[in-house]
Amino acid sequence: MKKEVQVWLDQAYEDMDDAEYNFKGERYKTASFLCQQAVEKACKALLLQKTGKLRKIHDLVELGKSIDLPSHLLDNCKELTLAYIYSRYPDVVPVDNLEEKSAHFLEIARGVLQWIEKKI
Repeated sequence: MKKEVQVWLDQAYEDMDDAEYNFKGERYKTASFLCQQAVEKACKALLLQKTGKLRKIHDLVELGKSIDLPSHLLDNCKELTLAYIYSRYPDVVPVDNLEEKSAHFLEIARGVLQWIEKKI
């Protein structure tokens, strides 16, 4: 594995660890954001390995398509992409059941990272 790919993948796993830590600390917005970041960086690691190029975007669906992420994972990424918005911007309508959504995002992120790990 190229060093640059490993750096992106390592950061994805660090973000995932941080997401789990924040979830346990009841920091659900931060945990949700870090789930999105973990998936984004893991997708970019695989994209970098496949093409040698990075895309400077945050849309997980677009990134997922560029690495041939299976459709069920792409559907999950649609949800997770929204976490980037409502966890970062205070003027967005608050989300109900944030603890539940954050737990769901952790599961989504784990699934995507496992799939990517098998491809790298």
